[in-house]
Formats: sequence, structure tokens, C-alpha cells
Amino acid sequence: MNEVNVDAPTEDRHPGTTSIDTQTSLEILRALNAEDATVPAAVAEVLPELARLVDLTVERLRRGGSVHYFGAGTSGRLAVLDAAELRPTFNAPAGLFVAHHAGGPAALVHAVENVEDDDDLGRREAEVVGPHDVAVGLTATGRTPYVAGALERARERGATTALVTANPQASSAAYADVVLAARTGPEALTGSTRLKAGTAQKLILNSFSTAVMVGLGRTWSNLMVDVVATNAKLRGRVVRMLQQATGAGEPEARRALDAADGELKPALLSMLAEVSADAAREAIAAHGGSVAAALAALSAAGPSTSHDTEQPTTRQEQ
Repeated sequence: MNEVNVDAPTEDRHPGTTSIDTQTSLEILRALNAEDATVPAAVAEVLPELARLVDLTVERLRRGGSVHYFGAGTSGRLAVLDAAELRPTFNAPAGLFVAHHAGGPAALVHAVENVEDDDDLGRREAEVVGPHDVAVGLTATGRTPYVAGALERARERGATTALVTANPQASSAAYADVVLAARTGPEALTGSTRLKAGTAQKLILNSFSTAVMVGLGRTWSNLMVDVVATNAKLRGRVVRMLQQATGAGEPEARRALDAADGELKPALLSMLAEVSADAAREAIAAHGGSVAAALAALSAAGPSTSHDTEQPTTRQEQ
């Protein structure tokens, strides 16, 4: 499994940037920008596979599973970033998305020699993966032994496995149920996968985790209704979201939020469905955390479902 990283497109020499070291700063930046502009199209080509992975992941997470990222170097750092941002953005429970970076925390800021070539390390770190989990390996060349070892072991343990790579001929694809191979081609600086390949990985991870959170009901419309209001900026955002979603004025939005003990979801549903915060909270719990599903059920059942003697209004205050 300890293969040499050869024949990967990211290792090819780019014919259009061979004179980059003699160019002006503006010419260098234009060359880099022109290459970056090709990345979204490469990612667009793998969206059908990404959609399949999103659907599989939502189903696994609803069974109590979790997502495990495995990567080294730039790939691993991007995985850590994506997983870390899900809790403040979506109030994702601790452990729902876990990033395993070859070399551990020290390797986030300093290169740790040889860890990416250790397939046994990848296998050991994948021992925590179970049959309801999803293991996503990230490697630009598609040949990183640490990632291959992790995916191989994760598959043996019954997990759904996926590979994010910039190499359509990635050898690690043998261990992946879903392969996301963005054809980003040679880098402007030969082998510098922190450029186009890294950008593609970030786009894929952002899209993947966001779509999964939407699928789990952690948004309503395009609003992040599971956001944790941990500072003044976020508390103001929560009130604005209630106003945007309902057309209510700020005082009414604040009253609804207070009645829901500061929780945005039940405050929102109580205003939209004109039910109490307690009734809203129960409906949300009964519909997998989805405000949209809870609202549809309450609307279909009619006002009698609320059992309220005093219902909040959603009209703009006069």
C-alpha cells in the first residue's frame, strides 16, 4: 500500500506557467487566478456523485452514525476546518463530524515527517468507525497511504466510504463506495496541491457538509435556524432571522425568542404556525428537527393541534 505518488495529474508540469518566476506580481496573480477559475467547473462534474454521498450520509446520521474525515497535509487541514465550523454554524452535536489529521494537532501547524505514508496509522485511527458511519478520505493524488489505510479499515468495519481526490485514476478509489475525482489538472506550481486541488476539496467539503445539514433539518428556507447565539453578533442575527422569516417587528421577534428560552427553532415555528413555544418544540422533535416538516404537519392538522389559549401573531406590529 506504500505507493510512490507518481502519475497523478497534480504532479504534471503545467505548460502555461513555466515562466512564472520571471513575471511581474500582477502577471503571477493573473496566472494563478486564471487557474483558480477552472476549479468550480471541475467540481460541478462530480455533483451527481456528491449528491449520492449526501443522501447516504443523511440516512446514516439519522440512524445515529457520524462522519469521519481522514486526510494528511493540506487535505487534512481542510477537513479539520470544515468539521470545526459545523458546531457554531449549525449547532451540530460534538462528534457528528470528526476530522482525523495524520500526525494529530501538531501536524496542523508543522509538517510531521512520514505520517502520511503510514497506512497502519490510518487503519488504527479508523478503528473508531462503525457500520452506521461515513468515512471520507481526502488526498489530492489519490495515493496517500494513511488515507488508503483508513478507508480500507473503515470499509472492513462496515462504514460507507468516500474518496475526495484530484486524480481520476486514484488507487485509493478501490476502497471507496463513492469517488469524487475533480479533474483540476496540473498545478500552476508543479505538485503544489494547496492550490487548485485544495480549493476543489474545500468546495466539495463545504457543499457536502452544508447539504447534509440542510438534509437533517438544520435550516429553514435559507436561514441557519440551528445557529448558536454565543455572542452579540449572533444574538442580533437570530432576531433578524425571525423578522426575515415572519415579517414581524423586532419587539415581537424578541418576545417570541424569550418565550422559547432563546431557542430559535421553536420561536420561529411558534410565530409561523401561531402556536405556543412548547407546542412548537414538541412538533419539531416529532419531525426529526425539521421546522419545515413540523410546519407542514401543523398547517395540515389545523389550529386545533396547538391547544393554545393565547397564540402569538406573525403580523408586522403597527
